[in-house]
Amino acid sequence: MTEPADPRPTRAPRRDAALRRDALIAAATECFTTHGYGVPLETIAAAAGVGRATLYRNFPDRAALALAIFSRGADRFEAMLDPALPIMETIEQLVRAGAQSMTLLARIAAELHLDTANIGRFVELRERMERILTPTLIAAQARGEVADDVSPHDLLLTIRMASTLVQPYMAEAEVSAQLGAALRLLLNGLRPR
Repeated sequence: MTEPADPRPTRAPRRDAALRRDALIAAATECFTTHGYGVPLETIAAAAGVGRATLYRNFPDRAALALAIFSRGADRFEAMLDPALPIMETIEQLVRAGAQSMTLLARIAAELHLDTANIGRFVELRERMERILTPTLIAAQARGEVADDVSPHDLLLTIRMASTLVQPYMAEAEVSAQLGAALRLLLNGLRPR
């Protein structure tokens, strides 16, 4: 015999709960960037204007908070991608938009100690990024900009490599010159032979 359905309607999280979660993610981004991955979680909660219990209700541990930051970055990447753009322009756009996230990822990775479950979550995030990039890659391959044997993983690796060139102290002209040169070199390796 099946259980009767719960008569109460399911609701989306209340707006104030969503705002607190957003505040926690923003505060964690700032705190991890400024103080490193080992910053006390109480500092993050205080910066977000919430208590420690609210932080733990939303994020059971530090790794979950880091994953939320990077998942939010993946959301932004997905929203900005236009497969019709030339691949060089797309990569440059993603590198510029994701420079802060890539710097933060490198900083967190240096201090991160992951258990098996969290390693799996980071792998899922990488696979999600590859799925997000797939339509752009397919369109670039159809236009002959990228070889047919280049995978979404290869494209993500290209973006990550180019991202290491953007440093916060660089002037805009230097960023443009560095990215232009690097992307020409990288894309020559991606083009059909």
